[in-house]
Amino acid sequence: MSGPAFAQHTQEAGEADKENTPGQIQSEKQAKDAYEKSLSNIPDKGASDPWGVVRNNDAPKATGKAASTKPGTTR
Repeated sequence: MSGPAFAQHTQEAGEADKENTPGQIQSEKQAKDAYEKSLSNIPDKGASDPWGVVRNNDAPKATGKAASTKPGTTR
C-alpha cells in the first residue's frame, strides 16, 4: 500500500557541489562578520550565585577543610 519516501533533494547522487557566485561569497562573508560583531557586543556575565537570595549571609563560610582528626586515625 505504501511506497518508499524520499527526502526533497535537488542534487543527484555523485554530482559535484555547485560553486558559489562572487556575490554569494561576499554576502556570506558580510553575514559572518556581522554575526561575530554581534557576539562581541554581548557583555561578559559575572559569576552568578543562584542561591544568594536564600543563603544567610551571617552564616560562617565553609573553609573546605574537614574537621581535624586525631593522629593515627583514618577517614
